Amino acid sequence: MTMLRRLVFTVLATVTLSLVAIAPASAYAPVDIVHTERVQAGPYGITIGFSTWPIRAMKSLDFTFMPDGGIADNSGTLRLTGPAIKPGRRVRPLVRHPRKRDSWGLDVKAFDSPGIYTFTFAIDGPLGHGEGTLGSVEVLDQPGPPLPLSWTIGTLPLLGLVLFLAVAWRRTRPGRQPLIL
Repeated sequence: MTMLRRLVFTVLATVTLSLVAIAPASAYAPVDIVHTERVQAGPYGITIGFSTWPIRAMKSLDFTFMPDGGIADNSGTLRLTGPAIKPGRRVRPLVRHPRKRDSWGLDVKAFDSPGIYTFTFAIDGPLGHGEGTLGSVEVLDQPGPPLPLSWTIGTLPLLGLVLFLAVAWRRTRPGRQPLIL
């Protein structure tokens, strides 16, 4: 009987700890929109929201695209053009934002290089087809120090660890120690 109680207690403890561990993961941070722009895509007005403004290269941000009247019964595509957009990845379907489910969007998108970018929308819905463009969206240089300097500073602790292990290895010389009986 004692073995059965231990098993039940272990299973209950495991399930409880699992539920406690996943609770914070299910709480998404809200998307804070700090800047918006309006685009007219045929009969559809679209509000584009940015979670960071001004936009900087290599810094992640959220984009939301909300057509007037909501996204129900609508579909569409987004075409991005700019210096860091690869030709095969320009057009993508508009999908729900993972944390702001009532709008379309891009979650934690970062642009690799500064320059001028263009967002072109094609919307299909009950009012027909419409296209609109938000042009001249300027992406500034990346924040912080240049990447080579950042990587150099970031790898210094690793280099110190490798140096420490090399010195420790040379001093102890495992395998060459006399066998003590």
